[in-house]
Order: sequence, then structure tokens, then C-alpha cells
Amino acid sequence: MQYLNSKPLIFGFGGGVIFDHPSGLARDLAAGRLDVALVPTFEALRSPQYTLVDGVGIASDGPVYSVFLAHRRPLAELRTVALDPASLTSVHLLQVLLREYHGLEPALRDLSAFPAEADAALIIGNQAIDFRQNDTEGYHILDLGEEWKRCTSLPFVFAPWLLRGGLPNATEVANELRALKRQGLAHLDEIIHAEARDPAFTRRYLTQHIRFELGDREKAGIEKFRELLVKHGFIGEAGAPLRYA
Repeated sequence: MQYLNSKPLIFGFGGGVIFDHPSGLARDLAAGRLDVALVPTFEALRSPQYTLVDGVGIASDGPVYSVFLAHRRPLAELRTVALDPASLTSVHLLQVLLREYHGLEPALRDLSAFPAEADAALIIGNQAIDFRQNDTEGYHILDLGEEWKRCTSLPFVFAPWLLRGGLPNATEVANELRALKRQGLAHLDEIIHAEARDPAFTRRYLTQHIRFELGDREKAGIEKFRELLVKHGFIGEAGAPLRYA
């Protein structure tokens, strides 16, 4: 994943790393071109053949800052929403929140339709950070991490590490990814000062907005998301419990 929030999870890794949008990594994992990928949670829920790495993820427990709906009209008046297709998790999280907790089901458009042909836009990742730091005048911001926490009292996991089904050394790989996270967090100062962004903002973002844990509360958030995805017809009925290594 090429976003700022993934850097503490891959810092210092000596092997090859493929950087792509989350949806591209999910596609390559599904096609068998990758053994391991940091991909949107939606991929794990619609394709439960994967194993999730326990203890590591990209999550929030309140405002996430970099995943939001920007809108000018009051939320209740939204008719069309433009979507950034880079993460199917964020796309479906927005739809679940609007349907379940606001009774809204706006028409969906490509991101290029905003602002001329859409009332609002879902913006994620580095582009979302740039938008908020440069051009929020006149916009209301619905932070999806904050709204999820308000509505469910749970954290939201945007991306876990997924291991392809049948990976023979899954436990060993999972242990290495947990160790890589510990190493990244131990070198957070180095990561922060290597960024072109304001160090104070980068530190706040990586320590207050983003969480890198995947524990019991985060797993409960994943299960709540799965429940609502099933309820609103985005995935089929939940089958076997998710597998963690």
C-alpha cells in the first residue's frame, strides 16, 4: 500500500515491496500474484479464504482524518456522491453508514464528477490529507472513522495483512509481520522526519488518528462491519469465522 499510514508496517523490510492502491493489491492477491498483501478489510469479508494476521492492521478508534466525505449541502440533502474507487472498504463503509444510521442511499458517481455533478465526494489516503490541508473552505467533513465510532462505539479496521489461502508457512510469515510492525513503531521518529509533510502533523496522524493494533475490539469492529454488509446486501451471509494467524 502506498499511503503514509502503511509506512510503519513496512519500515526496514529487506525484501521486495509492491506499492499500489489498496484495490490493486486486493486484485493481485485474489489472482494469486501475491502471497501477502495489506489490503482493505472488505476483501477479507467478501473472500473468506484468506487468513488475517493477528495483532496488526491499519485502524482508527475515532477520527481517522484521511477517510472522509466532503459535502457542501447538509447530509440529509445529499442526492449524489462521487467515490474514490481506490479502497472498496471505504466505499462500502460510507454506504453502510449512510444507509444504516442516516437513512440515505444517494446515487453513486465516479470521483471525476465532483464537484460539478455530485453533491459530495469520498476522498481517502494521501489525497484526503492534501484536501484537508489545502481546500476545505465551504465543505462539511464527515470523518468516517469518527462517524463509525459514534454509531457503533467500536474501532474500525481499514486494512489488515491478508495471507493467501494455503500459504504453507502462514504462522512464520505472520510472526515476521508482527515483528516488522514493532520495528516500525520503534523507528517512528525516523519515519516522521523522512516525510515531506510537516513533522508535527505526521506525528499526530500516525500516533493519534491511526492505530496499528488488531485486537479484540478491532475484531469486534470487523464483525460489526460484516454484519452490516450482509444486512445491506453487499456480501453474502457470513459463513465460518475469520481465520487469524
